[in-house]
Parts: sequence; structure tokens; C-alpha cells
Amino acid sequence: MRRRLPALALAFGIVLAVLAAGPALASSYRYWSFWDGAGGKWAYATVGPSMARPADGSVQGLRFSVSRDAAAESARPRAAADFTAVCGATPAAEGRKRVALVIDFGLPADAAAGEAPPQPEPRTACAQVAPEATTAEALASVAKPLRYNSAALLCAISGYPKQGCGEPLPDAPEAEDSPAAAPPKSDDGGGPSAGLLAGIAAVAALSTAAIWQSRRRPAR
Repeated sequence: MRRRLPALALAFGIVLAVLAAGPALASSYRYWSFWDGAGGKWAYATVGPSMARPADGSVQGLRFSVSRDAAAESARPRAAADFTAVCGATPAAEGRKRVALVIDFGLPADAAAGEAPPQPEPRTACAQVAPEATTAEALASVAKPLRYNSAALLCAISGYPKQGCGEPLPDAPEAEDSPAAAPPKSDDGGGPSAGLLAGIAAVAALSTAAIWQSRRRPAR
């Protein structure tokens, strides 16, 4: 029986890990995700628009949608990350930088009840701003009004949506083409959930305790 204790503890710990991780994986969120464009492709941004300071010639994308995964491929802006296509007709100016912005309002299925995307296709704009300007400042120059919450999370672009900001939607089904980024809880680009880490810790603690107990008792 004592020999079975470590295995039983391990199995019990794994169950705890799954149960602890479950609620974190079950929730979806509705919010604006933020993307960096390079070489015609999108990569999930590791900092928010208010922290990012893009260089001249950069492409930045934002998309509104619903998802459980903070960097879902299908949550990327639906227009290409093409600086020339957006800013090619805007001449460079001394003391200013050009930032190509792609603003994707998402699909009707992503909208909250009573709201709808202001346009079906992504909007593009070439922001010409000061060299030290952030993406948020570039965005404000071409897509007001913006709305933020008390945690500085971007809630609305051009007034859309009118309400809400990254709220969890545990029972909401994801749109087929639109699982978008869940609001990141830090600037590290994502990582294991707190529930999963707690479950892993439980596995280690239970296994260690069981092995210690089995060794301290004399064998019969």
C-alpha cells in the first residue's frame, strides 16, 4: 500500500491541476487585440498601444473580436501588414514619422447585443506623428474617439464599442472566423494560467509528501 502512495498522490495532483486550469481556459473575452506588422505578416504585440513606440515605417494592427486565446491566428487583422499600401501616398516629413494603422472592427458575431461593427472591412490610415509618439497617440490622431478603462486597457476605437471593455464571456460561443485575443494580464506576451501553475504545484507537493511518508515508516 505504501508503495502506491506516490502514484496515487501524483494522480490526485493531476486531477487538481486540470480542475484548477479549467475555469481559466473556459472564459472568452471581447476586446481589441493589438498586433505588430512586419514583412506583410502579423505578430501579437508584447506591449500595449500606450507603451509601444513604433519607428517610422512601422505597421500596427488592431482587431475587435471574441476569443479564449490571446494570440489566436484567426484574431489577426484581416488586411495585410503592408506599409506601402497604407502610407505610400503620404510623403515623409522632417521631424515626423509615418505609422501605418490597420483597424479591424471585426465581424457582426463579435459585437455585443445591440451593437454592430461600424464597417464590414478593416479601415486603414497613415498617421504622421512626432518621432517619440506611441501607437496610442498615432491611433488618436486618425481614429477618435478612443476609450480606455481605469487599467489603461483600450476599450473603444472610433467610439466602437459603445460599452464594455474586455469582459469575460464564459458561456459565449466563439465566432467561426473570429476567436480574438483575450486581454493580456501582463506585457510578457502570455504564459501558463494561474490555475495551471497551482495545479502543477499541487502535484509536486503531494508527490513529495507521499514519498517522504513512505520512506520514514519501516517496511514490514
